[in-house]
Amino acid sequence: MTLTDAAPTTHAVPRESVHRPRHPLDLMATVGMLQRGRNDPTMVVEGGCIWMAFRTDAGVATLCLRATSGGVHATAWGPGAGEALDRVPALCGADDDQSGFDVSGHPRLAEVARRNPGIRLTRTGRVFDALTCAIIEQKVTGMQAFGAWRHLVSRNGERAPGPTPRPLFAAPHSEVWRAIPSWEFHRAGLEPPQARTIARAAMRGPSIERAVLAASDGDGRERVLTSLPGIGRWTSAETRIRALGDPDAVSVGDFHLAHEVGFALTGSRTDDDGMLELLAPWAGHRQRVIRLIFASGVREPRRGARLAPEDHRDR
Repeated sequence: MTLTDAAPTTHAVPRESVHRPRHPLDLMATVGMLQRGRNDPTMVVEGGCIWMAFRTDAGVATLCLRATSGGVHATAWGPGAGEALDRVPALCGADDDQSGFDVSGHPRLAEVARRNPGIRLTRTGRVFDALTCAIIEQKVTGMQAFGAWRHLVSRNGERAPGPTPRPLFAAPHSEVWRAIPSWEFHRAGLEPPQARTIARAAMRGPSIERAVLAASDGDGRERVLTSLPGIGRWTSAETRIRALGDPDAVSVGDFHLAHEVGFALTGSRTDDDGMLELLAPWAGHRQRVIRLIFASGVREPRRGARLAPEDHRDR
């Protein structure tokens, strides 16, 4: 029997709670950004509900979030249900401090902020999950990365409990990632450098999480992450955005981001250095500005063919 076949039969009784945020909240815009493609094995959005599967210290949990007039209704299944409910406020941006954030000097951003008061920065707290996912997304198209994530998690993760719309899986523990053979990474479409980076990080998974969470600020967390072989500024930023809701993280080195930021703020594309210069007035809140740019719907017109995915498995 494979992990895909093994549906959990215990912890069928759910636990419930209601989170009442003290701020406007757009649940889909805040939490939905965590989904890695429509077929993400750890998350699905259906019928106005966000379903998530993840590991906790107590075990695997499935969490369902639904926005209601009275707040965010949360239902959780599995041995980690209690811990999953405890994480709901952070997922909904309760730890997101917007003090000092001011876009009034840029009319376009100010209008987007006015129309989208409910966009918050989510925080999963799951550093190693976010790190592994970001490594998989290094230097490939989204389609390739999402396919590799789906392949590896659905075959090596743990089946989540509860009445999920489709089978969901919690991402593997670092010890499981460490034991995945090279041919399995190859079958998923990962390049050897990515596979080696995951394996090396998995050897130190718990200590990496402790060091990142113990760091006092974003710069400290970046130093911890970029000290690891194969982890650069882009991977560090993506990890901090998803796991820690870092308001100042910027994914330098992204194939599209600098172009989109430049176009949205000036009408012209720019490079990474130009992007950092444009975002400098909002130091401490640069990720918040990027989220507003994405919410604005402003996109640079495409000028040529899309990047063609290269499948090294055919070599």
